[in-house]
Amino acid sequence: MTASPWVARFTPLVSPGGAVLDVACGGGRHSRLFLARGHAVTAIDRDITHTDTPGAELIAADLEDGSPWPLPGRSFAALVVTNYLWRPLFPALLAALAPDGVLIYETFAQGNERFGSPRNPDFLLARGELLRIAAGLTVVAYEDGVVEDRAVVQRLCAVRGEGPVRLP
Repeated sequence: MTASPWVARFTPLVSPGGAVLDVACGGGRHSRLFLARGHAVTAIDRDITHTDTPGAELIAADLEDGSPWPLPGRSFAALVVTNYLWRPLFPALLAALAPDGVLIYETFAQGNERFGSPRNPDFLLARGELLRIAAGLTVVAYEDGVVEDRAVVQRLCAVRGEGPVRLP
């Protein structure tokens, strides 16, 4: 599976060689993208047996079972999250975003239930929810809507910092 065009679009904003955290990494498509760009990558998921990311630090952790955040005290130049939503994780993710770090997030939103899974509102972002979560970050780009008549998504790219951002 290839990287999300949304994620790929904002890779140039990440500091060269900066550490990247791929959250709920699945097979590792975004980890591979950042590894190819020379970044140190930490990939985390409940099951990493199918994660194909030679050179990445792989961490098997259930982020939803109430255990403490598995990366205390670590910060990252970029956080990448796609097709994953666990609201209690947001404070830990934002705390792990380094100064000038880039948050790239893309997942399903309310209205997606008409297209298929996920249908459970616990796993669908409310309108504008990513913008509220990113309060205090500089929003570079945001989208909320139907994609190719197959899904309803929200996408966000935001940077921790106040200076102007060179757009890709």
